[in-house]
Amino acid sequence: MIFFLFIVFLLVAYLIGHRIFVHRKTFTGTAKLYGKTAIVTGGNTGIGKATAAELATRGARVILACRSKQRGEAAAQEIRMETGNDAVIFMQLDLASQKSIRSFVETFLKAEPRLDLLINNAALAAPGRTEDGIGMILGVNHIGPFLLTNLLLERLKECAPSRVVNVSSCGHDLGTIDFDCINTHKKLALGSSDTELFRAYTHSKLCNVLFTHELAKRLEGTSVTCYSLHPGSVRSELARDINEWHTHIIKAIISKFWATDPVSGAQTTLYCALQENIEHLSGRYFSDCQLVQVKPEARDDGIAKKLWDVSEKLCGMA
Repeated sequence: MIFFLFIVFLLVAYLIGHRIFVHRKTFTGTAKLYGKTAIVTGGNTGIGKATAAELATRGARVILACRSKQRGEAAAQEIRMETGNDAVIFMQLDLASQKSIRSFVETFLKAEPRLDLLINNAALAAPGRTEDGIGMILGVNHIGPFLLTNLLLERLKECAPSRVVNVSSCGHDLGTIDFDCINTHKKLALGSSDTELFRAYTHSKLCNVLFTHELAKRLEGTSVTCYSLHPGSVRSELARDINEWHTHIIKAIISKFWATDPVSGAQTTLYCALQENIEHLSGRYFSDCQLVQVKPEARDDGIAKKLWDVSEKLCGMA
């Protein structure tokens, strides 16, 4: 417990040091998206829902890719009513199941002729393993989006210029990649304590940044670009699987210093998805609607390539 609180303290101090607690910028671009199609994972709540609503407001056809049919359909209905855009639909997707991911992609490709934006937004901080035997945090936060993106790349290329946006976190700066742990245990960290879940979560967010870095290299010359980002910390259901008492502590800190509403939290996602003339920054990381330099490990070509190769094996693409 003491160590857990110490970690929380360090995180708060770190965020203060990086000036996260200031008023966040608003994306002011005026891009219209009529005739465009976007997928938003985890689009039924929080930042994902706010992102989907804004894309719908701008005229996009929006696919809410979510695990819960009930919550996904309810969110789609709410967004349709709020925006007046009837082209907001739910498609079931469970990122903890590679079978579900492949089924989603098959359904989407048969039903939808276009894909202009893929927003990999969904994430969690939960113990356990996925249907495929991978640590839950590694599976849902990295391997799932990795597989989903790769299965949709050809459609993205056909509809280029198009973009992939990977929602990471400033927490990636506290993460590292232990390839021995991944190869041996199919997890980012051992143990199921709150401290280990927190560590695994930061490692998964580093995976997001490295995945984006390597993906950009592989997409050179295709007019498909990709970006990772820190969205700003938002009151959400991300930590619903962490010990309830610890969650109250985290929520209290967030509410006091840092939390913003989902609409504000979605601004950097929208910037990466819609901002003009950032194609030359493909593969880079953004926060508060501006480019941010990441630590050396997060932009290391060798580590990014190795993570890609390991990820291919874990989702049967190798």
